[in-house]
Amino acid sequence: MPLTTMQTKRLSILSALLVVTASALAPTSATLAAPAHAAKAAPHKKAPAAAPAAVSPTAQTAVAGGPPALPAKAWLLMDFDSGEVLASDNADEPLPPASLTKMMTSFLVEQALRSGKLKKDDMVTTSQYAWCRGSSTESCMYLPLNGQASVIDLLRGIIIQSGNDASKSIAEHMAGSEENFAKLMNAEAQRIGMTHTHFVNATGLPDPDHKSSARDLAILARTIIRDSADFYPIYSEREFKFNNIKQGNRNALLYTDPTVDGLKTGHTEEAGYCLVASSKRNGMRLITVILNTNSAQARADETRILLGWGFSNFEPATPFQPDAVVATAKVDFGKADTVPAVLAAPWTVTVPRGQKVTTDAQIKPGLEAPVTKGMVIGKVVANSNGKPVGEAPLIAQADVERAGFMLRSWQHVAKLFGK
Repeated sequence: MPLTTMQTKRLSILSALLVVTASALAPTSATLAAPAHAAKAAPHKKAPAAAPAAVSPTAQTAVAGGPPALPAKAWLLMDFDSGEVLASDNADEPLPPASLTKMMTSFLVEQALRSGKLKKDDMVTTSQYAWCRGSSTESCMYLPLNGQASVIDLLRGIIIQSGNDASKSIAEHMAGSEENFAKLMNAEAQRIGMTHTHFVNATGLPDPDHKSSARDLAILARTIIRDSADFYPIYSEREFKFNNIKQGNRNALLYTDPTVDGLKTGHTEEAGYCLVASSKRNGMRLITVILNTNSAQARADETRILLGWGFSNFEPATPFQPDAVVATAKVDFGKADTVPAVLAAPWTVTVPRGQKVTTDAQIKPGLEAPVTKGMVIGKVVANSNGKPVGEAPLIAQADVERAGFMLRSWQHVAKLFGK
């Protein structure tokens, strides 16, 4: 059957477009070879199973009546799972952290134990510099001069007894000097996102340049709980005996609240009384930071108030089950047109009690094959009462191979025609 004039014109246009498309998609160094090389040079990795990124501390305004008024110079309440700050006051001012510093000291020891750089039964010698000289004016593990203690005993001495001698001894053992160890502390602080912190020593003894903030100390506490699970139970131990001297943990909440399982106290004249604590109730964990209050009793009482307020006013929510398809992502130039987008890890957010959670899936624009299973292809944001309360990465549920030449040519033409 003869073609009409209009059909002939359409075929001529389509043929021309195919020629142009074929030229654009030909396997030259600037087309097919480039994506293949890029994919090899920078392979996509699965998103880590760490907790999703935190968002701005906005939830405190969503609770009727607001957070409690506390006399501490700075304080903060954080949800462990999401990293969301539920309430705070003066959270980013750099302040003297006193022995809360030792959380970083203990964390570096724990990381070295986990990596194999240290072993629990490695013996560490106490130098003249690290020795407490039998002083009663500072916290000590009471290590004997030129004596030895195992790494695991020193870790307990740092966490439970808040030993300055234990902190200095392990600092010298790991880095050659306390000054060098402080460099390791600052590098780790930067790595985990402590932006208002600078360490000068391993103990928290006063120094004008030795500072940290309530937010940073909560970040550190959350990192310890998450990354040092094998050693975190030490933070809840009530006492430790070394060299025939038994000392109790100064965290009073360990003796009165069975849901509290850490972390550390601190006190100097300049820093006041400080406490970082964590409590887990009914599957929900909260972290509190109290800085520069006026007594050991006050830091415990203010922590109880903050925890009570947090557990009474907030609850965890699970926007999606781990195996749920959150969105369907469009893929260009693939053997499949779409790929399911799923969560990289289980995800919970914390919201004011009774408030609903809505979600907004955001897929990366212009997603092209090849797509690798586990590749991050977007994110999902959770909102409560019109405000963001958390976000989590979305990953591809399956591989999508790059289409063959002819199929890509046709897809390119269809894209030009808006199909």
